[in-house]
Amino acid sequence: QVDLRESGGGLVQAGGSLRLACGSSRGIFSDYAMGWFRQDSGKREFVAAVRWSDGNTNYADSVKGRFTISRDNFKKAVYLQMNSLNTEDTAVYYCAARAGSSLFYTSDSRYDYWGQGTQVTVSS
Repeated sequence: QVDLRESGGGLVQAGGSLRLACGSSRGIFSDYAMGWFRQDSGKREFVAAVRWSDGNTNYADSVKGRFTISRDNFKKAVYLQMNSLNTEDTAVYYCAARAGSSLFYTSDSRYDYWGQGTQVTVSS
């Protein structure tokens, strides 16, 4: 089982940047895909995903060009670098993992393991 813990959330002004991190004390398997989701109200929204084995990525249209997802094999961690933040990015951000390497599942129901979430608040 993969236990995930996020860190790095906080309060930032519009136009600023934050970097979220996600780690697992039990390691992350090479045949997993890792994703970031966010939830403001209602359902969780897909943000980005990275394939652990080769680092290939997929992004939601709303964050393309502003957010970058990456992984560190040595540290067993996944990162979400968020630049040019705006108030619409305010949400609880969740790290998630799914067995299987596909990057193109954007529904949260496709992910098997979840972190507890970290709050990101962007002020105007």
